[in-house]
Amino acid sequence: MRVRTAAALATAGFVAHAAPSVTALPPVRRRVAPAWHAVGAPGHVALTFDDGPDPVSTPRVVDELDRLGVKATFFMLGSMVRLSPGLAAEVAAAGHEVAVHGDVHVSELWRSPGAVVTDLLRARDAVAHATGSTPRWFRPPYGIVSSAGPVAARRAGLRLVLWTTWGRDWRAAATPSSVVADVSRDLCDGATVLLHDSDCTSDPGAWRAAVGALQPLTELVRARGWRIGPLAEHGL
Repeated sequence: MRVRTAAALATAGFVAHAAPSVTALPPVRRRVAPAWHAVGAPGHVALTFDDGPDPVSTPRVVDELDRLGVKATFFMLGSMVRLSPGLAAEVAAAGHEVAVHGDVHVSELWRSPGAVVTDLLRARDAVAHATGSTPRWFRPPYGIVSSAGPVAARRAGLRLVLWTTWGRDWRAAATPSSVVADVSRDLCDGATVLLHDSDCTSDPGAWRAAVGALQPLTELVRARGWRIGPLAEHGL
């Protein structure tokens, strides 16, 4: 009986811990956590990147954004920042917004509440120290939020935000055309777009699809009469 009771309590605890993870599903997120869904002010589309900074791919992304006259928000991993602090500083110096993607790319579901808080604080400090900028936003790895995520974000002075549409650019099969098609599927006025500037958790070289998609995506957004820029200008 004691064993069954302990198992039942453990199961109930995990269910409570994991309950917010249902917001990883966009239809659910739109209904129960619209603030996390990140629909911003009319007339603006936010462009965001996860998983960098990466010395191979991030400079290519930044160069293409500069050519297009676009600023974006970069959700950085603390572990990647510590490997390339100078590159993180260069992203910020180029006028892009820096944000936090956690310290290591591990789902909150498999971490204790204390570990989630520790990870986020460490990442925030790494990003702030390297860039000289105080991050405002936090996006958890895989977009998976546990019960500890909102608590950790408040402790770190960050605002939790996910995305409205993504390019599925982490796949080996991704191409610039497929990224544009995937983003377009849920692209709306006020959308937040998720792409990746690193393949540290993606198929090798997948970032090239994102770079190739930037010009047609920018042209698509502007053709609809919308501006494209960072979350700082998104009115959230």
